[in-house]
Amino acid sequence: MLPVFLLALSVSYTVNTVNLLLAFIILHFLVYPASNGYNSYFDKDEKSIGGLKHPPKVTKELYWVSLVLDGLGLVLSFLISMEFLLMILIYGLISKAYSHPSIRLKKFPIMGWLAAGIFQGYFTFLLSFIAINDLMIHDTLEWSTQIPGILSTLLLLGSYPMTQIYQHDEDAKRGDTTISQKLGILGTFHFTAISFSISTVGFLYYFIAYYSFEVAIIFAAAMMPVLLFFGRWYLRVRKDSKAANFESTMRLNLISSLMLNGFFVFLWLS
Repeated sequence: MLPVFLLALSVSYTVNTVNLLLAFIILHFLVYPASNGYNSYFDKDEKSIGGLKHPPKVTKELYWVSLVLDGLGLVLSFLISMEFLLMILIYGLISKAYSHPSIRLKKFPIMGWLAAGIFQGYFTFLLSFIAINDLMIHDTLEWSTQIPGILSTLLLLGSYPMTQIYQHDEDAKRGDTTISQKLGILGTFHFTAISFSISTVGFLYYFIAYYSFEVAIIFAAAMMPVLLFFGRWYLRVRKDSKAANFESTMRLNLISSLMLNGFFVFLWLS
């Protein structure tokens, strides 16, 4: 969520400092932890999942804490705008539908994949952008705003299957079918490589069109550590599928997050 928020901040033009701080707190300390806690409660994972190698046993308290955090997020969202509050409400409902047993989008490979990519990418970008710039939703229709939002979803649609690559057994145990399971281990790598290439070309076009060629080159340079680690990991997995493990997934997430966050902060400050 942080890279998408920083992308929205980096392409903003009239930053409302109070809204910026409020939106940051709401998203990163209330809504996102609430979503993770709520989903963890219904998933009841026993093996490595998400960012935890050994997830603790969940309790009913986790469920109620997640709802309290959601409620606080909605209350604070009212201080920004009704549109922002409504978008936060929608985000929360979709995140709950992802794991709640009565709907459980997670068990549908395409629907779950699209829901995660669109709402953690494009939707989060838009709600962050309208909060930071103190705008209405109709003020975001220009291509200069829509393009980075769309590209954030393309990036997530490619990277999301990689977060599931070591969870195939755990997901199958619960009866869930993820996009990564459908693609297979090597297929997940191939799919992510293609999606990453497409989104990278899109970002390069965007930065050349709306910023400068130099900014595009800096973005490409920032992505090189991600590409190098991904390539080396892929070669290891081709030799031994067990290399598609929790530790390597977390390293890839860490490297990509650090490089994207660093670049978007640079873009914002430049």
